[in-house]
Amino acid sequence: MSLCSSRIRDAARVADTLALSVRTAITTLGRRGAVLGVSGGVDSSVCAALCVRAVGADRVLGLRMPERDIGGDAADVAKRVCDALGIRTILEPITTTLESLGCYQRRDDVIRSVVADYQPSWRHKLVRSAPGGVVVFSLVVERPDGATTRHRLAADAYRALVAATNMKQRVRKLVEYSWADREGYAVIGTPNRLEFDQGFFVKDGDGLADIKPIARLSKHEVYQLAETLGLPIEVRRRTPTTETFSLPQTQEEFYFGYPLETMDLLVDAADRDASIAETARLTGLSEADAASGLREVRRRRVATAYLHAAAIIPDPFAV
Repeated sequence: MSLCSSRIRDAARVADTLALSVRTAITTLGRRGAVLGVSGGVDSSVCAALCVRAVGADRVLGLRMPERDIGGDAADVAKRVCDALGIRTILEPITTTLESLGCYQRRDDVIRSVVADYQPSWRHKLVRSAPGGVVVFSLVVERPDGATTRHRLAADAYRALVAATNMKQRVRKLVEYSWADREGYAVIGTPNRLEFDQGFFVKDGDGLADIKPIARLSKHEVYQLAETLGLPIEVRRRTPTTETFSLPQTQEEFYFGYPLETMDLLVDAADRDASIAETARLTGLSEADAASGLREVRRRRVATAYLHAAAIIPDPFAV
């Protein structure tokens, strides 16, 4: 993956600082160690390595949680990461649980409402429209002969499809907390700054955690930390995915619309209230596209504020 220049000048020091913060947080929470879902991706791998530095490999548990659509190859990569770090790893397939909750049936019903002859064995994914206008989502279905068709989704069908597939992230988090209770461990969340800032997570799913070590690191900074921590090259070269749909799917085509390198720069520009001209120069986008990108970053922050919000507790005695 081609990445923009990192802002981290001393990655080793950053790794040590984050490891100390994780150790302090675990102690503050009164926990004994750390548990996290490991996917074989760079974010969870970096978090696992930081936890090893924080509390030692013997007090870190990595959970591999494949399911019917996603996870076979990823679980193998995750196993190699855990072995390289020397941490205990447990395979927890979640297909049966998702079946019992009706995840696949609900999803298939939605798809069949759009593609009448759809069969559950057909691969599929959800994709967004190109940046620059109103965002619309479409379903891509691969037929047995390899041909793909694209179908724009109405808002209610989109919401129903997302609601069904969000069960995957919530079940994985349930498994993580079950092991955390059993071991007396803290649950580690793995979102990077881009995902955290832009709401690319499921509420009470992959957005739920006791500690989020890399939530202030941009994606390219996470890659730099992965190199510093000595993580396997296959992890550092793996394309980030959504780990949700059966067809290969990048985060760019599903959610962000721009390459992750560009998104890092857009988020940073929005934070600094950079001008459109400066943003265009930094990202290599036209001024029109830079303006559109900044609007989308800010719009997503507003639209996903709900995901960050704590439960509202009314005061029964308020006047």
